[in-house]
Amino acid sequence: MRFLNPPWEEAFSCEFLLILFFRRCSSLDMNSFIRTFATSLLLLWAVSASAAPLKALLIDGQNNHNWKATSPILKSILEQTALFEVTVATSPGNGQDMSEFKPRFSGYKVIVSNYNGQPWSTETQDALVSFVREGGGLVIVHAANNAFSKWKDYNEMIGLGGWDGRNEKSGPLLRLRDGQFVPDTRPGSGGHHGAQHPFLMETRAPDHPIMAGLPSKWMHAKDELYDSLRGPARNMTVLASAFSDKATGGSGEDEPLLMTVSYGKGRIFHSALGHDLPALKCVGFIVTLQRGAEWAE
Repeated sequence: MRFLNPPWEEAFSCEFLLILFFRRCSSLDMNSFIRTFATSLLLLWAVSASAAPLKALLIDGQNNHNWKATSPILKSILEQTALFEVTVATSPGNGQDMSEFKPRFSGYKVIVSNYNGQPWSTETQDALVSFVREGGGLVIVHAANNAFSKWKDYNEMIGLGGWDGRNEKSGPLLRLRDGQFVPDTRPGSGGHHGAQHPFLMETRAPDHPIMAGLPSKWMHAKDELYDSLRGPARNMTVLASAFSDKATGGSGEDEPLLMTVSYGKGRIFHSALGHDLPALKCVGFIVTLQRGAEWAE
C-alpha cells in the first residue's frame, strides 16, 4: 500500500501542499526556504512516480442496474488516483453461454465486481476463490451483493447480500444495538430498499485506514439505501451505516453499507452504495471506493 490519500483533484492537492509548505517555512531565512522548497518538490515527485499503477480488473456484463453507464465511471474513479490501471472484463449477455467466461484473475492485484447475473462456471468460481484466498483483493459494488446466493464462498467473501432467494438460511441480519452491530437470526427474506433519496452516512470505524480522517457523518447523494441484508458476516468490520427510515419505505434500522471482510489472506471492500450516476458522483462514494480498492489490494 503506497498512500491512502492520493491527489484526487490536482488543484486541491497542490493548494493543500502549498498551505502546509508555507506554514512550515514562514520562519525560515531565504536560503533555508529555497532548500526546503526544492526538497518538497523532489519528495512530491518521488511519491507520485515511485511505482507503476496497480492492475485492477473490473467485471461487468450482466446486472439489474445500468452497468453500461456505471462501469465507465467506476473505471474513471479508480484511474484518476493514478494508483490503478483498470481493465474491463465484460461477460456474455444474459441468457448466453457463460462457459468460456474465464477472466485471468491472477494477473491483477484487485478485482472490482459490478456484476449481478448468471452463475459463472465452476472453474471461474474456483479461480476467484483461490485468488482472494491467496491474498488478492476484491471490491463489491452495490448490486454485486445481489449475485450468487447459492455460491457459499462468494457469500463468505462479501459478508452480507440480498435478494436472489436469500433468507434466514443465508445468515443473520446485522442490527445496531448499544453501539455495536450484532447478529439477528429472526426469519425473513434478505434484501430490500425503499424509495431512493439522499441519506446521512455515519462512520462506525473511524480508525480504519479507509475511514481515517473522514467526517463522522456526511450526506450521501440520492441512492438506494439497501436494508435487511443477510449473510455469514464473519471476519467483517462495518465501516459506515445509514438509518433506513420507515417514512421512505425502509426498515427503521441502522443498516451497514460500507464493510470490509477478511477471507484467507485476501481482503474485501464491500460498498452497498452506487445505484446510478448521482450516487457514483458523490464525494463520499468516490473517496471510499478509491481507498477501499487500495486497502484491498
